[in-house]
Amino acid sequence: MTPDEIQQIADLLAKTPGTKGVDLKDVKRLVELLRASPEVGSIEVKGMFGTGVVITRTAHGLGVAPMMHGTMPSMPLAGPAGESAAPVVPASPLKEIKSPMVGTYYACPEPGAEAYVRVGQRVTPGQTVCIVEAMKIMNEIEAELSGVVREICVDDAQPVEYGQVLFRVDPNG
Repeated sequence: MTPDEIQQIADLLAKTPGTKGVDLKDVKRLVELLRASPEVGSIEVKGMFGTGVVITRTAHGLGVAPMMHGTMPSMPLAGPAGESAAPVVPASPLKEIKSPMVGTYYACPEPGAEAYVRVGQRVTPGQTVCIVEAMKIMNEIEAELSGVVREICVDDAQPVEYGQVLFRVDPNG
């Protein structure tokens, strides 16, 4: 990322409701974190009611880190003795199935029943992969692609947000 692009991101975040505490040095630190930590897949900054930072990890990191509320985290991002940053990790070939709504994730149709899908199982478009309960309505979530489930990113009965990754699927598997 160029310094101008980083500045543009900082300016945009400063205008986003709920993210007033974000400034250029915070954005630079997040970019450094992405460069230096191959296990970090992405960093999402939210505003308003979802104020905080969500850090997702690559397949090596196993899922989504908890959301940290408030301003940017204060953590050292450079390596020991000022080592140079690691190269950027290429994008994962895995495709994501995301939650289409806020609610509670359920892996099976009822307590004690077998889960809709397991890691290593093949899914096809239209196949139910889980349920997201929203406002006492059980919404069956269907796969939109074919492939092999490589990662289940949430635990049963866990709250999920709109757009949160539920599964990672290998379309070539």
